[in-house]
Amino acid sequence: MRKSLFDLSGKVALITGSTKGIGKSMAEELARAGCKVAVSSRKADACEAVRAEFEKEGFDVLAMPCNVSRKEDLQTLVDKTVARWGRIDIVVANAAANPYYGPLAQIPEDAFDKVFHNNVKSVLWLASITLPGMAERGGGSFITVGSIGGLRASTVLGAYAISKAADHHLVRCLAAEWGTKNVRVNAIAPGLIVTDFAKALWEDAKRRKEREEQTPLRRLGQPRDIGGIAVFLASEAAAFVTGQVIVADGGMTV
Repeated sequence: MRKSLFDLSGKVALITGSTKGIGKSMAEELARAGCKVAVSSRKADACEAVRAEFEKEGFDVLAMPCNVSRKEDLQTLVDKTVARWGRIDIVVANAAANPYYGPLAQIPEDAFDKVFHNNVKSVLWLASITLPGMAERGGGSFITVGSIGGLRASTVLGAYAISKAADHHLVRCLAAEWGTKNVRVNAIAPGLIVTDFAKALWEDAKRRKEREEQTPLRRLGQPRDIGGIAVFLASEAAAFVTGQVIVADGGMTV
């Protein structure tokens, strides 16, 4: 019997920023689809908590701290994953930073640099470390988490929005470079998702109500709304999809 297009049994997935929110949801759904998963975040205790939780679910999991702003941390995470399972088939670059909320003209230079270092350069680092191995093994899927901020102007999250627009075009360029090796590169652009990372945008009841009223589905997103998209992009169901930015925003941008 032919297996489901969404079956990821035997595949190995590495997900950065995956101990809570969107990243954890993607790691969990990839594991449910059959993947062995390497999860990571900056805090060791958070990694350990997710490892214990996932193992209780019967998932095959590796968890270790990784600060994506340090290339050596990313290399170690990749090396440990390959040492354990011999390969990496799927990478999700989810970890990101946004240390500033306010007008672009007033952003401190170090905050601007941090946004681009963590949100763009680290994604390129991770791709450079993992895509050659995927190509050698006949293909793979690299996914980065963008944002509808990369599609729309923002008066308070300008640097973050610009960095996500850069991520969207980074996947197009990488997709063009690596497509001949059967390596697919795509992005997911979530709308407003109820996570700690986006708390400043949804915790105010008045602002949240306004946003819900502006959204065709009349609700904010939940982390699980993004997890399934990662499974799709990682699977054979998306075998002819590369260089794309999949928007998941409840219809906000329409």
